[in-house]
Amino acid sequence: MIRLLNSWRRERLRTLPLPAEWERHIERNLSFFHQLPARDRRELFGHTQVLLAEKHFEPCDGLALTDEIRVTIAAYAAMLLLHRETDYYSRLTSILVYPTAYIVEGERYRGDGIWEDEPAVRLGQTGARLGAVVVAWEDVPCGSAAGADGHNVVLHEFAHQLDFEDGATNGTPLLEPPLREDWARIFAAEFAELERALVAGEPTFLRPYAAKNPAEFFAVATELFFHSPDRFRQRHTTLYELLAAFYRQDPAAWSSSSPSRPAT
Repeated sequence: MIRLLNSWRRERLRTLPLPAEWERHIERNLSFFHQLPARDRRELFGHTQVLLAEKHFEPCDGLALTDEIRVTIAAYAAMLLLHRETDYYSRLTSILVYPTAYIVEGERYRGDGIWEDEPAVRLGQTGARLGAVVVAWEDVPCGSAAGADGHNVVLHEFAHQLDFEDGATNGTPLLEPPLREDWARIFAAEFAELERALVAGEPTFLRPYAAKNPAEFFAVATELFFHSPDRFRQRHTTLYELLAAFYRQDPAAWSSSSPSRPAT
């Protein structure tokens, strides 16, 4: 009964018209919004409504939390949900927003059983047990030219949330069986190739941070999939097609003269 009521409430939220000011925030700030097909825009608005209703936004470090901030972050997070069955990041309850990069205290392993306290500067973070996504608003891409470098802290951290949905943090989100086999094979090969290229000092399309572990590889690949799709498809065709199958979207087709269709 609870599940049915929840489904009904979400369906109702998705059909409500988005407030005009919220729509303007998305049109102005979502860097690739105007390239989206009309039906994708409508679906994006609906998912954004659900996320805004279900997730608690909390300002940090003196940030004045506005509708523009909430709507922009929710809309970017909604991009990862288009055309797919979704439970709207079920492990996530809160979104913490800092005005700029922030400092966290933590321990770092130095080897030989030695741990040291070391502050770290961060633009975003999340964790399987954290129940929250943390982002620095200053680093959220806003405007048509934003994200040209492939960086998007919201897409990055919410890709991690998708990774957590199967209970593991390993760069593999919940997948249907046919896609799961291709995912394991292709991601392992691409991850190994990135490591090899970095050791050899060769330039790479994927940022070096993607080689930290498979979870970061998936998150970085997701950022570039949406923000640099043409180059991604040229440099890593097989990996691009794998992500297109998972996200059921083809960002490289958005800029073509003909209307793009979601990957199936």
